[in-house]
Amino acid sequence: MAHITLPDLPGIRGPMAFRPETAKPLNELAEILLRDDNNTLSRGERELIGAYVSSLNDCFFCQNVHGALAGHYLNCDTPAIDAIKKDYQSTSISDKLKSLLSIAASVQKGGKNVTPEQIEQAKKHGATDREIHDTVLIAAAFCMFNRYVDGLATWAPQDRLYYVNRAPIRAAEGYIDFDLYKNL
Repeated sequence: MAHITLPDLPGIRGPMAFRPETAKPLNELAEILLRDDNNTLSRGERELIGAYVSSLNDCFFCQNVHGALAGHYLNCDTPAIDAIKKDYQSTSISDKLKSLLSIAASVQKGGKNVTPEQIEQAKKHGATDREIHDTVLIAAAFCMFNRYVDGLATWAPQDRLYYVNRAPIRAAEGYIDFDLYKNL
């Protein structure tokens, strides 16, 4: 049960419906970070960074929403996303993405945990300054989103197929142009 009286919507949707005036800039930020096509990281890679940070933060709702979206964009299933969240180093994702996930994990612990060696490693594997910037910002934003969701004790559907089934709809509609009260 949520700590305050929220609309009966799962995850971040409840708090966003409660305060639409703060939902708007949060959704605009998510739209730019995760969907903007002026980016050399794919939508799937960016969603994966968000899902990974959410898993480190133990935010069930966010890791499943964004894990399902990553799977949708990357054309892989939930077990593949789970494997990446559990131990990305042993998966077949690119070395560049592995180095970016390392940076994201450090940001999740605290921004000062990112090391020059991690940045050097990411650049060695082809990451651009923009990709490093966006990784840090996505990781930082997801820490905020996760704490927003869990800090208010929102509820989340436990059936992970719910998120998988909603992913194509959210991928098509994005984070801005949707009715907070009806869609994920």
